Amino acid sequence: MVAAPAKHRTHRIVFANEKGGTGKSTTAVHVAVAMSYLGHRVTMLDLDPRQRTSHRYMENRFHTMQRRDLHLPTPACEVFKGRSPQALLVKIDKLEKDCDFLIIDNPGRDDEFARTAVEQADTLVTPMNDSFVDFDLIGQVDPENFNVKKLSFFAELIWEARMKRSRATAAGERPEMDWIVVRNRTGHTEARNMTRINKALTEMSKRVGFRVTHGLSERVIFRELFPSGLTLLDKGHLGDLGTSHLVARQELRALVMALNLPQMNKPKAPMEPA
Repeated sequence: MVAAPAKHRTHRIVFANEKGGTGKSTTAVHVAVAMSYLGHRVTMLDLDPRQRTSHRYMENRFHTMQRRDLHLPTPACEVFKGRSPQALLVKIDKLEKDCDFLIIDNPGRDDEFARTAVEQADTLVTPMNDSFVDFDLIGQVDPENFNVKKLSFFAELIWEARMKRSRATAAGERPEMDWIVVRNRTGHTEARNMTRINKALTEMSKRVGFRVTHGLSERVIFRELFPSGLTLLDKGHLGDLGTSHLVARQELRALVMALNLPQMNKPKAPMEPA
């Protein structure tokens, strides 16, 4: 008797942070392009119809390819304009029929759509800058010793979402949610402050169960790339690269590997052209 083929299961990656300016959309776009370079079918869903940063990035990328007559690995991208959480679930179900990875870029605020997306995440990525302003999103610290006093509303929201997910995991419907806090812009953080944040993140990760990894340092290159829609992986189309650009590209590679996504052990193609 021939065994039935395994059912296709799209892996859902949700980038969520209720605070703006943390590099959320930039990180989401670069991860999406990196997965496309690896040969995977990737679709992005932008949940912010006003800012639509991810979608604008992909529009710029498409126009650059047309203008320069290029063909670059590029994820599909849509802006969600539905009016209810149920409509979002329907959209997710529709999009993931044709992709290996669905990457959802949440708005930088708390709303019913952002919460619904978080509950659907297989991998939840929360970028943050190395400051206690950003750390306050997930927890509050004592001003004297910088020990964590209590969870923030956002961290409690993620905890509840993971509890709901546990039922789907037990039924074999979805994998356990992997929550990853990505520390962006660590290059210019004062050493003592970095040590305090390290301590607070380590304590918080044990309490609520997230992983911590380094992300993308703040570099002018990321702001410069947006109008063209190009990324650090588009080797050969960026002109002469300095040392800082090469370091940033290596940071991106390390971040993609640290996400520990399924199918990463058997990439279909190099992450960038030779």
